[in-house]
Amino acid sequence: MTQEPIEESKTNTKTERFAQWLMTREERRAEKDTNIEGLIKLNLIASFLTLAMVGGFEAVRTALALVPYL
Repeated sequence: MTQEPIEESKTNTKTERFAQWLMTREERRAEKDTNIEGLIKLNLIASFLTLAMVGGFEAVRTALALVPYL
């Protein structure tokens, strides 16, 4: 009878399944964060374009000057 290392004989322990679940969850969170960042950037662009159409270029320059204070 050959002896296998303990790591190979029990490939689906509760700890390993939990670790795999945590890794999968973190990957999904990273993807979601990337999507949210993209939506935020799109929202900012749309907001500044709307501001430019309504208030003109001077309003956009003023808004950009106030960004560091947010």
